[in-house]
Formats: sequence, C-alpha cells, structure tokens
Amino acid sequence: MAMCPLCNGFKELELYCTVCGTMLNDSGKVSDFMDPYGHYNDEDTVKMGDGYQQTSTENICPHLMSCTTCSHDQVIFVKEQ
Repeated sequence: MAMCPLCNGFKELELYCTVCGTMLNDSGKVSDFMDPYGHYNDEDTVKMGDGYQQTSTENICPHLMSCTTCSHDQVIFVKEQ
C-alpha cells in the first residue's frame, strides 16, 4: 500500500510562492477541504471523489500549498511511496 510522505510526516517540502516568493505552507490534502468528513473514508474512496482522475491510478496525493503573505493557493501532486 502506497503512503504519502507528506501526510505521514516522512518528508517536508520547501516550496516558494510564485507570486511573492514567500515559503508556502502545506495545508494538507485537497480532499480534506472538499468533504469535512472525508478523512473518515478509506483512501480509495477519497481518491475517487477528489476531482483529480490520476490520483488513484498513479498513486499521487494532491496537497494544497498556501501563502500566508499574499493568500495565493497552489495544488501540488506528491508521489506516494
């Protein structure tokens, strides 16, 4: 079973905002913002409804990265291990 290294704390990303250059904060999985009770579902069910077709077939986890300075949001895709 593949696991997201960000969700499980194995890895941290250092990405910078494309608008203002401030370091982005990892706000978590995109699916957590779409369904407040989604984290109670199994991962396959969550991936079916996250809005990204490739998340299940390519074992990737979409994360919302947010800038605290300019409020820019960016979705990144993290390869599960």
